Amino acid sequence: MKTYKFLFSGKWAGYFAMALVFAIACVALGNWQMSRRNDVVANIAKITANYSGTPVDYDTVSANFDHLDPTKEWTQVTLKGSYVSADERVVRNRPLNGTPGYEVLVPLKLENGDTVIVDRGWLPIGYKVPGHPDVVPQPEAGIVTVVGRLKPPEPKLDRGAPDGQLASIELNDYAAQLPYAIKTGAYAQLASESPAAASIPVSFPAPSIDEGSHLSYAMQWICFGVLAFVGFGYAARMQRRNDDYDAMEAAESGVPVEEVYGRGSAFQPRQMKKVRKAGTKPTAEEEEDALLDSQGF
Repeated sequence: MKTYKFLFSGKWAGYFAMALVFAIACVALGNWQMSRRNDVVANIAKITANYSGTPVDYDTVSANFDHLDPTKEWTQVTLKGSYVSADERVVRNRPLNGTPGYEVLVPLKLENGDTVIVDRGWLPIGYKVPGHPDVVPQPEAGIVTVVGRLKPPEPKLDRGAPDGQLASIELNDYAAQLPYAIKTGAYAQLASESPAAASIPVSFPAPSIDEGSHLSYAMQWICFGVLAFVGFGYAARMQRRNDDYDAMEAAESGVPVEEVYGRGSAFQPRQMKKVRKAGTKPTAEEEEDALLDSQGF
């Protein structure tokens, strides 16, 4: 009976190498998905801790408006001062739930002299003047108390914007348009203000805390890697069974295995040839087949 010695052949070593490379690739992709999940889980933990946490005074986190600590994103901050409505800007191309629109940025001059930017909310596209919202609700004049959530500024976009508008929340560009200094390391996304204005932009929804399908994708890739070796083992088992069967047939017919079957493998089934036992007269069909074979048919 045959054994698994064929596994040491060059051909089967190549099959094993292919299975190994495929498995390594699957593990790498699984680790990549796990890394993405870990990032998402860490962000969810940050949102859960900061988004609805107790608001802190501006003085305790003022340095974050110069350089935002990523762990402080979404932290609620209490700001007291007056809006500079004359210097408000509309940020264009800001979809909300799939609907195109704008966001409204307004400088807030604090009682200590610092000026921070407050994103007061979202506005739908306008129909009176193309490229502009129909109405921009104004905040209350005088001293207001604002609770806002810390957000990092956005990258600069390679596109312009009409006067009174910004292409993105890139605070250095905004600062260049103002005659006074503003904090450019972070801005505040409005949560509430008191006294509240009669009309306000649409409030932002809470950020998603859905971690997505990264974990299931990672498990799938790991399973694919394992299946590569399961498939290799199954193919080896089928090769062993084929070899044993071939040996038994050859022993019964008295003809070498290679003459009974075309050469093949577990991945390419052998083609059986008709075999005539020694000492028997060829049949008419066998003589016809031999003639056709000799003529190349």
